[in-house]
Amino acid sequence: MDDTLDLSGDGGVVKTTVKQAKGDAMRPSDDLPLVDVHYEGILAETGEVFDSTREDNTIFSFEIGTGSVIKAWDMALRTMKVGEIAKITCKPDYAYGAAGSPPEIPPKSANPTTSNLNADSGKEKEKEKEAQRLIWSRATLIFEVELLACKPRKGSSISSTQDERSRLEELKKQREMAVALKEEEKKKREEAKAAAAARIQAKMESKKGKVKGKAK
Repeated sequence: MDDTLDLSGDGGVVKTTVKQAKGDAMRPSDDLPLVDVHYEGILAETGEVFDSTREDNTIFSFEIGTGSVIKAWDMALRTMKVGEIAKITCKPDYAYGAAGSPPEIPPKSANPTTSNLNADSGKEKEKEKEAQRLIWSRATLIFEVELLACKPRKGSSISSTQDERSRLEELKKQREMAVALKEEEKKKREEAKAAAAARIQAKMESKKGKVKGKAK
């Protein structure tokens, strides 16, 4: 089983499952958009930890789909279940963009300052390219995220959401039953008409037989 998924389709957000959740565990949804997580943020190029909730055992809470976190998190958390731990690798376009978040997270790119831009030397140009590559790779981030819980918004509850769904399902069933009842009544009327027509036809045939008998 492959536990690595390219969530963005372009390699910008790659999720690798470190620990699977239980099969019946809940996942974030429109009804359960509030999530609690533990996480650790790492610069891919250096392996340096730039942020973590584990050091002081704090919990980070946010609502998915509101733009309150980076795109990579919104995309990845929707695919996770409570109890799951995943490693999320994200490029700048799905994280902090070209500007980065200095000083911890460098920008996506910057003007080279280690060499002369007009240098004719092939070696100097290679140095420039390498410098840009390092800047890009440093802007790639890895987050190890553990989904601790997902909850409804304040003022609502799972039970109220379930009650509303049950109500809508009941209304749907009632509409379907009403339609089925109308179809059944229509069918009975058509059968009654057909039976009446058959009786009339039989009487007519009977009368014709009697008339013919008298004529003989």
